[in-house]
Formats: sequence, C-alpha cells, structure tokens
Amino acid sequence: MFKDSADFRRIASGLLLIVAPLLQAIAVILDPGTWGDEREAVSFAENPALAQVQSVMYHWSWVLMAVAAFGLLHVMRRRAVVFGHIAGPLTILGYINVSGLLMIDPMEWWLGQRNSPEQAQRIVDEMLNLPGVVFGFQMPWLFFAIFGLPVLVIGVWRAGFAHWWVPLVVGIGYGGSMLFSYGPVIVPLWAAPAVALGWLGVKMIRMSREEWISYYPTAAPGRTTPDSYANTTA
Repeated sequence: MFKDSADFRRIASGLLLIVAPLLQAIAVILDPGTWGDEREAVSFAENPALAQVQSVMYHWSWVLMAVAAFGLLHVMRRRAVVFGHIAGPLTILGYINVSGLLMIDPMEWWLGQRNSPEQAQRIVDEMLNLPGVVFGFQMPWLFFAIFGLPVLVIGVWRAGFAHWWVPLVVGIGYGGSMLFSYGPVIVPLWAAPAVALGWLGVKMIRMSREEWISYYPTAAPGRTTPDSYANTTA
C-alpha cells in the first residue's frame, strides 16, 4: 500500500473520514463541560484529566478533518470541480485555525483551580476577546469549519459519490449545534455526522484502485494522470 500512491491516498482518506469525526463525537462525551458547569473554567478545574483528554481529541479531530477534506476533493475532480475548489480550501483553513483554539482549554482549568469562578471566567473572556484571537482564530474561520464541511459534502453529493442523506445529516448535525448552548444536546448532533462521514470513509476504503483512479480527469494531450505517468516511467 505504501508503495502505491493511489491505494495509499484512498485508504488514508477513508480512514481519516472515519477517525476524525469519531474523535470529535467521543470528545464531546468525555468533556466535563458537556455535563457540568457551563463555565469551563469551573467544570475543567473539577476534572482536569478529562479536560486535557477531550482537548487533545478535539485538536486532532479538527487537524485530521482538514486533511480528510483533501480526500473529498479527489472525488470532485470530474464533477462539481469549481464548487470543490471554493468550498475545499475554506473548509481546510477553517479546521486548521479552529484547532488552535484548543490551547485555551488548559488555561481554563489552570485558572479555575487558582481563582474564583467569576475571576477565572473574566480572565478567559478578556483573552478570547482580544482582536488577534477573534480575527486570527475565530472569525470567520469557525464558520468556515462548521458550515464549510456540510457545504463541501454537498459538492460530494453533486459529484455523484454520496447519497442525498449524507450532506443532510452532516448539515443538521454541525449546523444544528450552532443553535444550542454547549451541553448534552450536542452529543447526538455530533454523533450523526460521524456516522455519515464514516459511511463515506468506508465507501472509499472498499473502492478498488481502478475506481479511485477513475476520478482523475480523462487523459488529454499535455495532461498527466497516474496511469500516463506510470507508462512514461515504466
């Protein structure tokens, strides 16, 4: 597999589509803030071990989701190409930027253990409201991630690789989570996209090498594809 670029990219893309959203779904279950005080400086301080675990899981979920988006772009090489070229990079940039916000988690539980809840929350709010944090990590990058992925999956559906229910479930899950405060209701909302994206991942893994390669544009004069490159280097 590691010697064949087509098989490696196919299997890696499929695995990432399974693992990345699954990590996020597990993180929200483990997060003390999901079940405890909505002020994370308080809930994290009560269980700093779980606070650190969920923070790491969120971080890697979002970093890996940025990489997984490249796999989705592959199946849009022939149809919905322009759609993918717009939605894809925005989604990737969104997830890369949002993952940086996870560094605030250890600060929250550290402050919560050493300050009153009100004082800890005040300090955290002041840090998060700094212009560099807002425009460097939150706006508009947060929305590129949350809404960009469902939009990108719509392109995957338009390209003929996914059923209609896949973008619908992803959109309801991630988009719907913006309508509620962070808490137990987020658990099923983020579990649903994990199922839909996992289905796409399994479909990629089960594809043959030939099916994966077929998504490259048809060979034309001056255009290089995996097969044409292999023929010239054989």
